[in-house]
Parts: sequence; C-alpha cells; structure tokens
Amino acid sequence: MIELAGIIILGILAQWFAWKFKIPAILPLILIGLLVGPIATLITQNGQSWIQPIWDGNRGLFPGDNLFSFVSLAIGIILFEGGLTLKRGELSKVGPVIGKLISLGAAVTFFGAGVAAHYIFGLNWRISFLFSALIIVTGPTVISPILRNIPLKKDVSAVLKWEGILIDPIGALVAVLIFEFISIEGDAGYSKQALIEFGKIILIGFSFGISGGYALYFAIKRKWIPHYLLNVVALSVVLLIFVESDVFAHESGLLSVVVMGMFLGNSDLPNLKELLYFKESLSVLLISILFILLAANISIDDLLLIYNWNTAILLAVVIFILRPISVFASTINSSLKLNEKLFISWVGPRGIVAAGIASLFGTKLALRGFPGAEYITPLVFAVVLVTVLLNATTARFFASVVGVFLKTSEGVLIVGASKVSRLIANYLQNNGRHVVLVDSNQSNIAQAQELGLEAFNANIYAADLASDIELSDVGYLLALTGSEEVNKQAINRFGKIFGETGIFRLLSAEEKLQGVEERDSKELFSNTHDFTMLEEVARVYPSIQEVPLQSKEQFLKLLSIIEKENNTVALFLKLPSGFLEIINTPKEMEVNEDSQLVYLGKPLDIEELNSVARNQKAAKR
Repeated sequence: MIELAGIIILGILAQWFAWKFKIPAILPLILIGLLVGPIATLITQNGQSWIQPIWDGNRGLFPGDNLFSFVSLAIGIILFEGGLTLKRGELSKVGPVIGKLISLGAAVTFFGAGVAAHYIFGLNWRISFLFSALIIVTGPTVISPILRNIPLKKDVSAVLKWEGILIDPIGALVAVLIFEFISIEGDAGYSKQALIEFGKIILIGFSFGISGGYALYFAIKRKWIPHYLLNVVALSVVLLIFVESDVFAHESGLLSVVVMGMFLGNSDLPNLKELLYFKESLSVLLISILFILLAANISIDDLLLIYNWNTAILLAVVIFILRPISVFASTINSSLKLNEKLFISWVGPRGIVAAGIASLFGTKLALRGFPGAEYITPLVFAVVLVTVLLNATTARFFASVVGVFLKTSEGVLIVGASKVSRLIANYLQNNGRHVVLVDSNQSNIAQAQELGLEAFNANIYAADLASDIELSDVGYLLALTGSEEVNKQAINRFGKIFGETGIFRLLSAEEKLQGVEERDSKELFSNTHDFTMLEEVARVYPSIQEVPLQSKEQFLKLLSIIEKENNTVALFLKLPSGFLEIINTPKEMEVNEDSQLVYLGKPLDIEELNSVARNQKAAKR
C-alpha cells in the first residue's frame, strides 16, 4: 500500500515539478524511478530498492508477469490517445517539410540507427532495427515544455510541434509492427508460416481497431451511451478491443488501439474533444505511475551493461549525425534558412512513447531469450534521458547562438474573433504581424479562417494556450470579447505569458461611465468605445483607414476629431518603419514625420484633415 501510494504521490509531484520549471515531465519521472529503484539498492543497508515493481517472494507490487500486463494496457491507452490526435487533414496542411521529416527523416533515423547499433554494439539486425524503430519517435509532450519559453519564428516552432504530434502515433505503429515481426520470426524463423502469422497480426489489428472504433462511434452518435458514462465506456471499449485483439492474434492489441484511435480521431464525432480531454487526464496519471515503475524496474546490471564508450558513440551518432542528416535532407529546397535548419537539427528529444514501448518490448523479448534484447530498455532510456536533458538545458542558448532567438516578441494573440477582431487581425496580418485569434464560438472561428487568418476554437477557462509552442513569438495580448469577465480572465491567466510587450482589453461597464481622464488607460484598447460600440462601427463601416501625419500636434488634433465621431475609432499609430503602436496613451507617444494614424470606421473628410495640417504648419511659422 505504501509503495503504491508513494508512486502516485511521487508521480504527480514530478508532473508539478515539470510544470513549475517548464521541463518535460518524463525527465523527473525517470530520475525518480531510477532513484527509488536501482540507485536505492546502492545506499540501503539490505541492498533493496525502495520500490520493488515485481514480486520477488518477499515484497513487490506485481506478481509474475502482471507488471507487463499493466504496462501493456497503459501503453495501449496512451497510444489510443496518440491515435486520436492524428488527423488526415493535418497531414495535408503541415507542408512538405514536416511531411518529409515524418517520412524521409524517420527513414534516415531508422536505417542509420539500426546500422549504428549493429556495428557499435554487435547486436543482431532484428534487435538493432527494433531499437532504431523506437527512437524515431519524438513527441509533443517533450518538445513543448522545452520550446514554450523560447521566442521563435512561427515556421520553426510549427515544424517542431507538428513533427512531434504526427511522428508519435506513426512511430509507435512502426515500432509495434517491427516487434510483431520479430516475435513471429523468432518463433517460426524466416518462413512462409512467419509471414502468414505476421499478416494475421496486421489483419486482426486493423480489423478490430476499425470495428471497435466504428462500434463506439455508432453508439455515441445514436446516443445509446449517457453523457456521464461516455468517458468510462470509451475506456472500457479500448481495453476490450486491446484484449480481444490480443486473444485472436498475440501482440496485435497495441496495433488495434492505435488504429481505433486514428479512426475516431478522423470521424465527425461531436464528443471527440471531450473524449480527448479525458484521455489526456488519464494519460497523465498512467504516465506518472508507468515511468516510475519502469525506471525502478531497471537493475544495476542493466545500467552497467551500457556504462561504456559504445553508448556514448551511439548517442553521438543519433544526436549529432543522424538528426542533422534527416533534417537537412527533409528541408532541401524549403524556405528555411541555414540557422533555422541547425536549430531544428539540435532539438530532437525522444519521449514517452519511446521509453514506454521500449520497456515493454525489451523485457518481453529478453524473457523469451532473444540475444541482445537486454540492451533495448537501457539503451532507449539513455537516448531519452540524454536528448531531453541536452535539449532542456541548451535549447535556449543554442537558439541565441545560431540566431533564431527573437529579440522581441511581436506576435499578437486576440481573444475573441468577432467582426471587429477579424478586421483588426486582417489589418495586422497584412502589415507583417503574426496574429492568432481564439474564440469559443465556432462560427466566428470559421469566418476568420475563411479570411486566411490563423484561428482556433478554445475556451479561455479550459484551454491550456501556454502549451502551444506556435505562440512562442506572441508578445501582445488583446482581450476583445463582449464579456468583461472573459477579458479579465484572459488578462489574469495569460497576461504574463503572452503580454510581455503589451496587454490590452476593452472598456468595462464601470469604466464606460467614467470620464476619459478618470480611466486607467494603460491596458485599454480604446478609450472611447466598448465592445458593443466597436461592433456597431465595424458593421456599418467595415474598413480600416490610414491618414498620413506630419507632426504630433496634427496627430492629437485628429484624435480629438475622431473621438467626437461615434462612427470612428482610433486604433494604431503606424511609424515609418511599419511598426504599429496601439493608441491608448496618445500624449506619451512619439510621432515621426511620415507616420500614419490608423483608425476603424467612417472615412473622414480629407479636405478637413488637410486643413488641419495646413493650420499646424502655419502656426509653426
């Protein structure tokens, strides 16, 4: 009881520690597992570990092979979640670079690492290529924390993000297929029977995966499952398909749940997002338990097995040779610059799927007496630990060295995708700014996307926007919804993350009743208009105007004219360099010659504006 409770407590503590210090959770989880497992045997008086995963006759958590049954089921649930995130549409949108990274780049790593493991460690080809199949997987859970606080160009962060998301289920699928072929080949040799058995595994895995996915989809669409049972029923169906598939074809369960997840992830299931949230929460708990158990189950002998120069050479080949080759081969004729390719080459941490499946497959093969199988688990764990630790400690410094580190974060996150938000976002984007809109209204998001704007559906109370590394270049936060509560929530929750350059929100009901001079305008997007007024202006005059300026006096005069018009709203001061500055404290702003006043609404009388300019010049004389 104490050991089991300790694993859960330590696991969640490791997750909190990872969140607090913005590092991948797998790093503290594995380190804790090694500490309470093999390292503890060196410091305890009786030479026992603090946590014993397998029952040895006196103590332990799982008798016999039950640990591996638990690991199999847990990995199955994690892979099912990975399958849910893989969308056909995303494969067509990610662009040729990411497409090549998850195909050509993965092939380079697969064949290169297999050859390296064979010749450096003397492993047979089967085990060598199982090792290489396991380490082609990176994963968003390890990349996101590393890059979350590194301001990067959107193209660079997008490549790393989508590579991790897409290669996770694909790499897992490849590793499962390789393992299953090795298992069949080991029992039957290279024979017709082996190929038949392998084909049976593929057929059963895909058949059960698609059938289970369709059955769950059909039941949910027909509303045969009450809402409060939806998540637990989905979990039970995943476990059912895993076990049934394994009964009909041994070791086909992992393949079936990946296929099932991919099927549901590409369906029009209305509850998909809710299902994914549940599986993410469950995966956090399973991962926390799983990796402490797996790391604790590694013995000192396993660690000593790879405590040599061969391991260092293999790691150097994987990190410093194969990763750059795969990236440079995948980015030929792309728009990425040399320094951006170098940075992407540097960031390639292996993650949770690699470590979890390695422990499962390596141990199973070792128990069955496969020569060299004992190397799989410690070698993959070494790759995971070294790559995560290396990237977590050096990514920010390396980004600065190669020149991909953005000195200022000029991207703009707009909370709310109403008509006025879309007009402003479109103007900003046309002026070279990276703009992202978030809204819980799907209709608003769809209209924004039709304009070519980057927009996604998100609830500001539930969405963890901070984990989206494509927002790493965002320095401005504009809260422009019609809800005062939502605007304040956005500022309070994400202001420090996305508002380092500027935080702005709309007038509240109380501020609207106050005079302009009484307002604290540092955070106000507009000193004169609230959401309702802005939307009315955007409805009647849906265009943004630019007026050339010659002096600050002219600028202030024009602002006074605009403030008297309900159908016009001053937005930005556009400097000659193209830089846009939000107008909320005009008296403190510096106006250069050839600057422009940018406003939304009714076109002002140009002759009147020219007259103002002439009067200003005459006054100077």
